[in-house]
Amino acid sequence: MRVLQPVTLEGHGVRLEPMQPTHAAALAAAVQDGALWTLHFTTVPTPDGCDAYIAHALRGQADGNMLPWVVRDLASDSIIGSTRYHDIVAAISRVEIGYTWYAARFQRTHVNTACKLLLMTHAFDTLDCGVVALRTDAENTRSQAAIERLGARRDGVLRHFQARKDGSPRDTVMYSVLRAEWPALRERLAGRLDRRLEER
Repeated sequence: MRVLQPVTLEGHGVRLEPMQPTHAAALAAAVQDGALWTLHFTTVPTPDGCDAYIAHALRGQADGNMLPWVVRDLASDSIIGSTRYHDIVAAISRVEIGYTWYAARFQRTHVNTACKLLLMTHAFDTLDCGVVALRTDAENTRSQAAIERLGARRDGVLRHFQARKDGSPRDTVMYSVLRAEWPALRERLAGRLDRRLEER
């Protein structure tokens, strides 16, 4: 697995830009579309918590276990959410994709598929990863459905695995995509994305 460095990824109407402190105001505006921070099973910041959210992500980047991006919609030239690699284990060529959220008006659009295609392409084809993993709260059925639509394999549930932001214990659903599964998945995602964009 190659060393992870901040990089801009672009395609299918979105651009993933390396997260910077200057993105705080734009993220604060995006998070207010749908009051996303009120969902107890998400890791979405409050509007006034975006500076701390970015600082935490950049500390993870400095420590080598995170690589965060903001998501820009190219049509409106606006920041609409965030995503990152996290829990990076270079010794086994593993990254997880998570901390993903989008302004409410961009949910259930082409955006999530576009972002995941960019992130997985970079992970497998550039970084030479052996596996890309995803996780979500067992109560977040919408997120589970989105991950399963991508074609990731459901590996299982880790019970009482971590604390939610309100302190309650969380069961975590784990998913993964192996390098051998990637070519077929890439073709599937690209085809699905082309169809979604044609319908716009």
